[in-house]
Amino acid sequence: MTNLLVEDTTASSQPIVSGRAKNAIELRGIRKSYGDEVALHELDLDIVDGEFFCLLGPSGCGKTTTLNIIGGFVGATAGVVSVAGVNVTKLPPNRRPINTVFQSYALFPHLNVIENVAFGMRMAKVSKPERLKRAQEALDLVGLGTFSDRAVTKLSGGQAQRVAVARALVNKPKVLLLDEPLGALDLKLRKRLQTELSIIQRQVGTTFVFVTHDQEEAMGLADRIAILNGGRIEQIGTPEEIYRRPCSRYVAEFIGESNILPGRKEGDVFHLENGAQVPISGDAPEDTTSIVIRPESLRIAANGFIDAEIVSRAYLGATTRIVMRLSGSEQLVVSSLSDHALEDLDGTGLEIGQTVTLAWSTKAAHPLVEQLEKKENHNGKSA
Repeated sequence: MTNLLVEDTTASSQPIVSGRAKNAIELRGIRKSYGDEVALHELDLDIVDGEFFCLLGPSGCGKTTTLNIIGGFVGATAGVVSVAGVNVTKLPPNRRPINTVFQSYALFPHLNVIENVAFGMRMAKVSKPERLKRAQEALDLVGLGTFSDRAVTKLSGGQAQRVAVARALVNKPKVLLLDEPLGALDLKLRKRLQTELSIIQRQVGTTFVFVTHDQEEAMGLADRIAILNGGRIEQIGTPEEIYRRPCSRYVAEFIGESNILPGRKEGDVFHLENGAQVPISGDAPEDTTSIVIRPESLRIAANGFIDAEIVSRAYLGATTRIVMRLSGSEQLVVSSLSDHALEDLDGTGLEIGQTVTLAWSTKAAHPLVEQLEKKENHNGKSA
């Protein structure tokens, strides 16, 4: 059976992210104020057609406000919202080619599963045979094809969320907004549904805009991520770009765990504040003020760069997390595969209080320039 949800879409299964790519959403100069409180500061954002895009940040950063402005649930104080090249700034939600999935599911308890999925088409006067056909295909897509006649009150949390996704996709919107849709689910189910959402998005080619505060969730789902901080976009990039090349201390600390070492650069040497000298890429800016090294990039070596004392050690299953103290009060975190983490170079088990030397590859030390990160975000916009 032909799947009407997939038919007629031209979106690639691997979204092209480039200056020439077609944009599904464009935000220009979006500002939102509540009285004297500014929630969004002149935000500019392009979301490429067919990509899975995440808005990521802590509570109060502006991510849900941004989503609500895209959807038309909240009006911007200033700025323009365009969807597929059309200015929709003044249009209400029901006139935008956008659907939304909320954390609360928002299913109708008096309707069964297929009636919930078909409800929007019923309101649009689609014929009953057509809407039931399309609703069934949407349920097949989310793996609930045999649940058509089930009461929604009999569904688990994960099943209810999949029904909500099917209902949102059945009308083939240009854009699907998802506002922390997995936040109420337990960890195991949340991870399973993350995988299912990613597969569904690739199948239908619809642009997904996903709001979350969970860094791991965003990293696992997104083609690109926008990190928000205080109503501004701090950085936009692929998960790898943001993790390996954070544009600021805020991003480095927010995404995963980081070791940030302040100092100053002279040629291909970086002078740490404790007096140690470590190598740095000659391509790093001369005004580099700190380097970022991820815990998994550090290793114990016979001829390392700096001495460190083992402060604590925690076995986490696949990895072991080791906290080390440099001379002075600076601490570093080392993450190592557990099979190797408890032995030093001569095979002797590492002990709390033991001093070892640490090394890393030069390319693993990402330079930060503090004064620039205060003035610019990653897109070159004033902050």
